[in-house]
Amino acid sequence: MEIRLVKADDAEALLAIYTPYIERTAITFEYDVPSVDEFRGRIATVTAKYPWLVAVDGERIVGYAYASAFKERAAYQWAVETSIYVDIDKKRCGIGRLLHDALEDALKRQGVLNMNACIAYCDPEDEYLTLDSVHFHEHLGYKLVAHFHKCGKKFDRWYDMVWMEKLIGEHK
Repeated sequence: MEIRLVKADDAEALLAIYTPYIERTAITFEYDVPSVDEFRGRIATVTAKYPWLVAVDGERIVGYAYASAFKERAAYQWAVETSIYVDIDKKRCGIGRLLHDALEDALKRQGVLNMNACIAYCDPEDEYLTLDSVHFHEHLGYKLVAHFHKCGKKFDRWYDMVWMEKLIGEHK
């Protein structure tokens, strides 16, 4: 497994990974699959300031992770929001952990101190959303810092959102 920086040419493969999450899950609150050009634009926007990494198995991209601005104000420059997506058929194979660890290392080198994850949440779980992402982040050392109730609606159901945070540097 190779972890490398994203290339603009990766947009179609990354969108193929993301699409089932949009169409079949409440993991993302996005309703419509973006075009490849729009997704390429997202990559360009993120990589202007933050790392976007891909996991490659042989010749095939099997996952990606990136950081984006937590908030736009200058005072937030030491905090990021993270996103990780793994090929839906390759979950629970360690790809997410590899991507996260590489992303965390890159962010530390960049001087980032807080990694934040915005996660769709429901209790009880349903056919569109499990607590896997929450447990994944807990395993990586994230702590729950906020819980918003019924703030996202998808598949005619209301879902909560939680924020989890991991401090990766010393706040001097």
